[in-house]
Amino acid sequence: MISIFAALNGSILSGSRVPYAAARDGLFFRGIARVHPRYHTPSISILALSGWAALLVFSGQYDELFTYVIFASWILYGMTTAAVIVLRKKRPDLPRPYKTLGYPYIPAIFVLVACALVLSTLFDSPAASLKGIVLILLGLPFYFYWKKSAPEYK
Repeated sequence: MISIFAALNGSILSGSRVPYAAARDGLFFRGIARVHPRYHTPSISILALSGWAALLVFSGQYDELFTYVIFASWILYGMTTAAVIVLRKKRPDLPRPYKTLGYPYIPAIFVLVACALVLSTLFDSPAASLKGIVLILLGLPFYFYWKKSAPEYK
């Protein structure tokens, strides 16, 4: 339980920065972008993410939730790592403040492993995996709505 609470704490504190950044850029509810005046943290985003997590936990379908999260996470991990490879090919002129260990082999192997894990989950738990994909895709109309109405930023 201690390990689970520690992992959940880390996930909420780091994960809350995503809706905060989206809201700050006009791509999510404006209130989520508020920063606590004393602690300088995205407090509303942390509360919203905590509330969403509690709602999902109380749904009582932990195995499915686990599959949703792991499935979606590995899709995003693979895409993020693939983006490193793509950006280094398309934009070799950009500054590289850090070196990617074993580039391009280790990132390519990671992308292949991520694809294997996603496919394995899709075959082992097709219903939960498809629900996870649907849940991700349900966010697209909201993203495009907010992107259309968001002010341009540099």
